[in-house]
Order: sequence, then C-alpha cells, then structure tokens
Amino acid sequence: MASSAHARREDRSLRRSHSSLHENFRSSSATGDGYARRIGRVDSSDHDGASEVSSIHGGYTVIIPPTPDNQPMLDSRRGSIESTSEFMDSSISMRAEQEMVSSSIFTGGYNSMIRSHMLDKMTDGADEDHPQLGGGTCRMKGCDEKVIRGERGEELSPCECNFKICRDCYMDAYKAGGRCPGCKEPYKENDDDIGVSLASATLSLPQAPDARAERRLSLVKTKKYSEFDHANWLYETKGTYGFGNAVWPKENDYSGVKSGGDVPDFKDRARRPLTRKIKVPAAILSPYRLLVVVRFAALVLFLTWRVAHPNTDAIWLWGMSVVCEIWFTFSWVLDQLPKMCPVNRATDLPVLKEKFDEAGPDNPEGRSDLPGMDIFVSTADPEKEPPLVTANTILSILAADYPVEKLACYLSDDGGALLTFEAMAEAASFAQVWIPFCRKHAIEPRNPDSYFNMKGDPTKNQMRQDFVRDRRRVKREYDEFKVRINGLPESIRRRSDAYNAHEEIKAKRQQIEAGLEPIEPLNVSKATWMADGTYWPGAWSTPTVDQGRGDHAGIIQVMLAPPSSEPLFGNSGDDNLIDTTEVDIRLPMLVYVSREKRPNYDHNKKAGAMNALVRASAIMSNGPFILNLDCDHYVYNSMAFREGICFMMDRGGENIAYVQFPQRFEGIDPSDRYANHNTVFFDGNMRALDGLQGPMYVGTGCMFRRIALYAFDPPRYKEHGGICAGFCCCWCCGNERRRRKQVHSKDAKKPELESASINGEEEDAEMQLLPKKYGGSTALLTSIPRAEFQGRPVADHPGLKYGRPPGALRERRDNLNTAVIAEAISVISCWYEDKSEWGRSVGWIYGSVTEDVVTGFRMHDRGWRSVYCVTKRDAFRGTAPINLTDRLQQVLRWATGSVEIFFSRNNGLLASTRMKILQRVAYANVGIYPFTSVFLLVYCFLPALSLFTDQFIVQTLDILFLVYLLVITLTLCMLALLEVKWAGITLEEWWRNEQFWVIGGTSAHLVAVLQGLLKVVAGVDISFTLTSKSGAEGESDEFAELYVVKWTSLMIPPLTIVMVNMIAIAVALARTVYSSNPSWSKLLGGVFFSLWVLMHLYPFAKGLMGRRGKLPTIIWVWAGLISITISLLWVAISNPANQFSSGFTL
Repeated sequence: MASSAHARREDRSLRRSHSSLHENFRSSSATGDGYARRIGRVDSSDHDGASEVSSIHGGYTVIIPPTPDNQPMLDSRRGSIESTSEFMDSSISMRAEQEMVSSSIFTGGYNSMIRSHMLDKMTDGADEDHPQLGGGTCRMKGCDEKVIRGERGEELSPCECNFKICRDCYMDAYKAGGRCPGCKEPYKENDDDIGVSLASATLSLPQAPDARAERRLSLVKTKKYSEFDHANWLYETKGTYGFGNAVWPKENDYSGVKSGGDVPDFKDRARRPLTRKIKVPAAILSPYRLLVVVRFAALVLFLTWRVAHPNTDAIWLWGMSVVCEIWFTFSWVLDQLPKMCPVNRATDLPVLKEKFDEAGPDNPEGRSDLPGMDIFVSTADPEKEPPLVTANTILSILAADYPVEKLACYLSDDGGALLTFEAMAEAASFAQVWIPFCRKHAIEPRNPDSYFNMKGDPTKNQMRQDFVRDRRRVKREYDEFKVRINGLPESIRRRSDAYNAHEEIKAKRQQIEAGLEPIEPLNVSKATWMADGTYWPGAWSTPTVDQGRGDHAGIIQVMLAPPSSEPLFGNSGDDNLIDTTEVDIRLPMLVYVSREKRPNYDHNKKAGAMNALVRASAIMSNGPFILNLDCDHYVYNSMAFREGICFMMDRGGENIAYVQFPQRFEGIDPSDRYANHNTVFFDGNMRALDGLQGPMYVGTGCMFRRIALYAFDPPRYKEHGGICAGFCCCWCCGNERRRRKQVHSKDAKKPELESASINGEEEDAEMQLLPKKYGGSTALLTSIPRAEFQGRPVADHPGLKYGRPPGALRERRDNLNTAVIAEAISVISCWYEDKSEWGRSVGWIYGSVTEDVVTGFRMHDRGWRSVYCVTKRDAFRGTAPINLTDRLQQVLRWATGSVEIFFSRNNGLLASTRMKILQRVAYANVGIYPFTSVFLLVYCFLPALSLFTDQFIVQTLDILFLVYLLVITLTLCMLALLEVKWAGITLEEWWRNEQFWVIGGTSAHLVAVLQGLLKVVAGVDISFTLTSKSGAEGESDEFAELYVVKWTSLMIPPLTIVMVNMIAIAVALARTVYSSNPSWSKLLGGVFFSLWVLMHLYPFAKGLMGRRGKLPTIIWVWAGLISITISLLWVAISNPANQFSSGFTL
C-alpha cells in the first residue's frame, strides 16, 4: 500500500484523471482532429526548459471534457459507472469528489489543455479549519494529499479507527479488498454516519442522450397530479398534521386563533395571488393626464403664433429660437407620452412561503419548492473597484434569505487578477462566521461594512441575550478580515518578488553550469505567484504573453461547494465564535470565473463577460433565474430575491422576462448636487413604463428568466390572435414546423407512421440547428429544457394550464464533478462564440456601450413583459460618482450608447408589432434624447446673443406671447407637482434633475452626438474608462470627492455659456443705462432669459469652485479666451456704438 502511494505521488496527474476520465481520454484520442486540434499545445505559457515546466505544472490534471468533437461512448461510460459502484462507497466518493472540485483551480482555453490544480492553500493566511482552504494530510506513507472533509469542514474517516485517508488512497484500499490501512478491518458499507447510498457515482461523466426521444429538448418530462396518493391522508383520524388531513382542528389549536371548528377556505388560500397591481388614484392621474393635454395644446398654439409672427429685425435670432422650440416640444412629447399610465406593485411574501416552503402532507421535511437562482457579480479592475467592496457585496448575497441549496453566486473577474481571487477566498472564509450570525439575529443589512458603520442603536429589535457578545466577536473578526483584504496587494507583491528572486538564482546557477557568459541577460519572467508556490494562470502584474489582462486562460474555482439539501445546524463548542446550535450553517455555492481572453478575439466588454457566466452557470447550477449585480451594488434587503421571485411565480409570470429593481445609492451629498439619485427616472419614468410593457433594463439589480436570455419567445404572446403554444415552438424554425404540421394534418389520407416519421425528421433537423445558435456544448443544450421547466409557475389549480406540478423542484441538486467543471471551462473559452448567435440574438447583445438597454429592448421586441419591483426597504444599494468629472463621464457613456442605438436596428422606431406603441415611443426617446443637446446649446446662447445685439426672439413683448408663456410655465409646474405626488419624490429632487439635464445636455450629450456620428460615418471606435468605485476606507471626509476639481474638455461648453451670459448681462445693462433711447423691455426679456439659463447651471459653477472657492488656472484661461473671442466677434459684426451717448463707448 505504501509503495502504491509513493508511485501515485510520482505520477499524480495521471492517477487523478484515471477513474473518472479514462474513457473520455480514450475517445478523444481516437478523434485525430476536432477538439484535439484545439488543445495541441500543452502549455499556455513558454518557460525555460522542460524541467521548469514540469516543476510548475506537476500538480495539474489534464482533463479533456466531452464536447461536440469528443463524445464518450455510452457503453464504456456505463461500464465505468458499474465498475465504480462495485468497489466504491458512493457517499464517501461524493464527498471526495466534491472536495476535489472545491479545492482545485481549473484553467484552459484556446490552444491549451484544460488542467485542474489542487491548491494547498488559496491565501497566505489560510485557516486550516476551512473546508476549502486547508486541512490535514493523508496518513498513507508517501502521500501528501488532503483528507476527505465533510459539510462542516470536519475531516471524515470511513473507518471507526479514525484513520485519516485521502480520496485516492481510499479508492486504492477499496480495490485491494476494502480493508482499512490503519486497523486492517473491512470498511462498513452501511455506516449510518457515512450515509452510504449506491444510487449514484459522481465520478461518472454526465449522461449524453443517445436515443432520439431523449435528444428532443422540446419534450419535458413532468409529474402528474395523480402521482400523490391522497388516500393515506384522507382516512387519517388520529394524527393532526395541520390542514392537510380530513379532521378539522379544534378551537385554539393553531396559532391561538379561535376558529370554532369552522372549515378553512381551501379555494381562496390556493388562489391567493403572490402580487397585486396598485393603480395610481384617479384624483391624481386624471388631472395629470388633463394637464398634459392642456400643455400640449398650449405649446401647439404658441408655436403657431411664433411662426406667424417673425422678428424681421433679427430674423436669424427668430429662426434659431423657433427651430429649437419646435424640437423641445417634440422631445417633451416623446418623454411625456410613456408617463400616462403609471402603476405600483406589491408582493405577498407570506403567501410565497406558504406555497413553496412550508411543510405539509406532500412535503413532510419542509423542503423548498422555489426555483434556483444564479447571482452574477461583475468586476474588471481591482484598482478601480476595490476588492473589499466586492467582497462585501458577495457576503451580502450569500447571506440573503433564500433557500441555501437553490442559490449560487458567480463572480466574473474580467481582469483575471490574483488580488480579486484571493479576496474572494478570504470572503469565503469569513462567510462561515458572518452568515450564521446574520441568520441567528436577523441582521439587516447583511453587508458587514454597511452594518457595522450604521448609525443608531444596534440592539434595537434584538431579543436574544447573546447578541451583544456575538456582535462584538463578529466585529473583531471583520476588522481582521479588512486588514487581510487591504494587505493582500502588498502580500502578493512580496510573495511574487521572493519567488521570482528564487527563480532568478536558479536560472543564474543553470547559466553557470552550462558554461555561458554571466553577462548574458536572464530569460526569467516576472511572474505573479499564488500562495501555494505556483504560477497564477491569469493576468500577471508584469504582463507577458498569455499572462496579461487581455490575454490569459479561462479560470474557474469553486470557492464554496454546493450545499446539501438537508439543513445543517451548528454547535456550541468552544472552537466556534458564536453559538449556532439552532442556526443552519450551510453556505450557498460561490464560484470564481475569469473567462479566457486572447488578443485576436473581441471580448465585448461586460456583455461578453455576462454571456460567459450564463453558459458556465447553465452547466454548473442551471438556475432558471439570473440576477446580475455590479460589484458595488450589495443586497440591502435580504428578502429582495423572494420579492422578485413572487412576480415570476405568480399567474401570468411565465410571460415576464425580467424584474427590474430601482437603483439606490449611498454616499451621495445631502443636496444631491448632480442628481446622482436620479429619482425622477427610477421612481417616475420606470413606474410609468411598468404600466405599459415594462421598465427598461438598466444594467444592474435585474432578475432575468434564463430562457428569455436564450432568445425564446414568451409562451403566450398576442399578435394577430396567435399564441406561441408550448416550449417546443420557441426553438429555431419552430414557426415553420408548425406550418408544416398544419399542412400534414389536413391530409387525412396519409398513414400515421409516415406522419410520425416526418415529425421525427423535423425535430432532428431542429437539433442540428441548435449548435449553430448556442454553440457546440451538449451539456449546455440539455440544460435549456430543464431551465424552462423549472422556471414555470406552479399549476396549483386547474385554471393554470402553463405550469409545473407542485413539489417538482424538491429533489436534490446534482453534485459537481471534474467533468462538469471542465465543460464549463470550454464554454468560457474565447472561441466558443464563433459562428453562434451569442451576442447577436442570444444573451447580452453586443455592439453598444449600453448593452443593458439593447438587451431589454430585444426581449420586449419578442413580446416579453417586464416588471418594476419597488420594495418598502431598498432591495439593493450601490455607490455613484459624486465628483463632477466622473459624473459627466458616466453620462457621456450612457449618451454615446443611446446614439449608437439610434443608428442601429435596435431603434424603437424599427420595433416589431409585438411591442406596444407607447413602449416603442419610450425606446425611440432613448435613441433621440442626446440630439436635444444641439438645440439646447444653441438656446442657451440665445439670451447672450440677444443682449449683445439688443434684439429679442420676438419683435415686441406681445400680451398673447406672455399669456402663452404663463400657461406653459404654470402647466409645467402643476405637472411637476402631480408627478412628484404619484412618483413619491420631492420637488427638490425634481429641480435637481432639471438642472443636471441642462448641465449634461450642454456637455456630455453634445460630445456623445459627435462621437456617435464619428463611429457611424468614419468607423472610429469609442472606448471608455471604468468608473472608479470608492472604498471609503481611511477618508476623514465622506464627501471629499465632491470638492475635487478634475479638468476635462466636457467642462468647456457649459463654462463658456456661463461666462458669455454673465458678460452679456453686464454689457446690455451698461448699454441700456447709458443709452439715449433705452429699450427696457428687451433688456428685461434678455436678462430674465439669461438668468434662467444661469440658474440651471448653478450646480456646475458651484462644483468648479471646489472646497475653497478656487478654480484651476486652465479653466479661467479657456473660459476667458472663449468668452472674449465671442464678445469681440459680436462687437465686430454689429457695432452698437452709435446707439450710446457720448459718455459711454464699447
């Protein structure tokens, strides 16, 4: 036995892959081309010599997953399953395989093999008690593998003698006769502690469907209502099992409610909706709609009057103003029409719990019937997105109030940074303390940084006596956690420098031994090293070939393995930080993903990263619902996931593509100088769109239906009276197949056998088209019908035809194994999307910097609906840039994406007939609104031009002109008051939004139009820098960024408007005062007009002053030069000196 262990240590990579992947490797070797060509190069990086490569990658396992070019034979796979089941305890092998998956990092991609590397530790300070970060070693001589560990992280022993053994040695012992190497006694096959179950063997590959009936993804096997035998409960008379039996409870039997023995209303309870729509009161909405009509009529009459009464003295001034006013009216109509039908919505969480979570006759163990949910968190640069912020977001997700076994969190690290990887490992370790603490004391919010920095009494509403002690201990642990996170950059740098110095010494010694000149340069890469002394497969601090931010292999690391289906309660031992005897200590699955990037492949920014996560999660967890969050948006309401799932699981929820939550922000200055909260949009426009076809997708805080991302049509959409009936109609060529079926059904003379043969050929043709749409992964294709079925609402009464049977999702989720992770690595490779529909019609859509709006538009265009979920307690909270320059850059990115949408096929004007008319108007406005900046810029200069030239936009201030202005202004104010009322915002927020509309319109929107035109006409690509997220660590002033003045060219137009208008007011005032024939009406009109512009630009001017009221010199220089130039230009064009008295000259 010892010699066997020693031999295994010499050739560990072959032994690790032998039992589970032997047949797969054999079949792939038989295929000389196909997948074998893609993995022809053994190493993804070129190092010095074969010995160096073997030392670095000695612990890796080469894994070749089943792909379309490499499918294992069914018979050999079944033989492997049977042989494995004969000698191996299924429960032990399950835990061993699970531990191997969660303790290994998987890498691979284009032109490189897929490898798994067992990590001894993930960080320098890894705790050996953590199930993924450490553990004891095997006691077999010559073996240094980690022992098998249990759900709690404790070491498992298959024998009563407690002999510690690893997975590979355990398999060898079973093969050699099934005796323990320690006590020489045979292993017990039915040990209660081990929980032997020969039902499955996780070392086998996922079954590939072989029969044609099994290959038809449109056929979903469902349970029948008759499967449950009600007779056992109908005649039960002694036990009381709640309302599920035929014996009604006596008085005061349940919850102390005096029922009087009345029969419960079963029908009403079964049909209680999960959500309800709350309409805006007619007393608010009816006057609002009436005022819209009145103001529109006033605008039409005003424009008619303006066109009919030109100013002949300044026809150019009149013409510019009329054109601008016509455009402003058109823009206002586009913005106002979608606001005519605002609605509010509410959820009923107790009903959701009663239907899906409560124990009953058909669910005695109380397992949850809620569908699975995959949470996507995206990050790209740890320097601009601090790892501590990302870690806190991950912790808030893992602590959410949702069934643990149904939740999976995926972190997309698009930069491939080791800093992010080790920060997530630290977060996984701290989660073992933080999450039980949150569950025990019902903590809100469950972001540790926000919770411990929260003002107020932390003991409020806390009933347990040990809360203060637990909080103090957890707070101390969190402080240490922050120290470790903040010290990771320096730790990684020191570790890498030490290892690189060692490599240089080794290379120098080899150079001397080879007899080379010492002066020759050493070919040693400045690598980034992991804590276990191996190369980091992602981006290095000093980029090299295959190790850069845009050039590295795909990486997947399961930080926290999938939990068991049964609750796992803690204990009150001295080793525990807090008492968890009554707390479920299971943790949701946490996966680190960094997709492969190569220089010759377009990675499509955030949209490409999201699509990679969609494919990887479909293979690993396949949650029918996906919620995406930015790394700085954390879960503020632990019930938010349940609130969103209420809409998906309610009647009619099958037609909902996504549930959008409002964005709420922290760290904003109290006055909200730059309208960062954006409440007019999130509480006004989005509520109004909810009354149409649904709100737009705004990039974060959105819960998707997975099959909606797969470009399926909704189950029922009304278009010309037609209905898309069933899931099979959603596949490619589904409409054509239905047409052919109707033709075949009309011909009654054809034999049934011939008709069945034709249908089978049609489905086979469909199956051949699927890889062209979704790629060649069979595992991904087979996951689609399961996700569709699991995402259906529960058919809890006969009236609901499209649904799934109750209790269909209570089965245990499949465990992960190495073949599954290897398949996930292949679908995040850079070449997987080639010749597929990913990014064109499937998943997040490419081609725009605002991929979120385009993705939501495509779903609405296919007939899907969306829902706006505004919770009483904010669902999510994030950070927003409070610095003027950063805010303008953010608005510039949004506006540029809108211009791209306007010039693309995603324009709302080109939408299909499945989209409602007002919804189409809203999407059209998204692409049109940046062009308003051109007219706004001109209109902001008009008062200055009027004052310089002593002219006005009208020839005389006619009484009718003033009446029109009064009516338009009053209706605008009244509309604002009513909108504030039904949207739930304040007048100050509405006014801040108006001010920043002018600031952004005269700066960022204008540049966006120019950039968009350059991209469309000249093909100039547009790139943006990532918005920095503040970690708020170590800053004495919370709003320090607000006062920082960063120069940008976007400031030139609004600054010029301010300076020119101020100079114009001074010039006009002086001219009128010293004029022999002053025109006070024109002066008042021009000054009022100019002051109105300056009032809107006041936050911009205040932001330029900074903290001490000082401006950078370059701002004064540019503003002064431009203002003087414009002033002298008008003096030269129209010299008003002859209008002045001799006492004043210009």
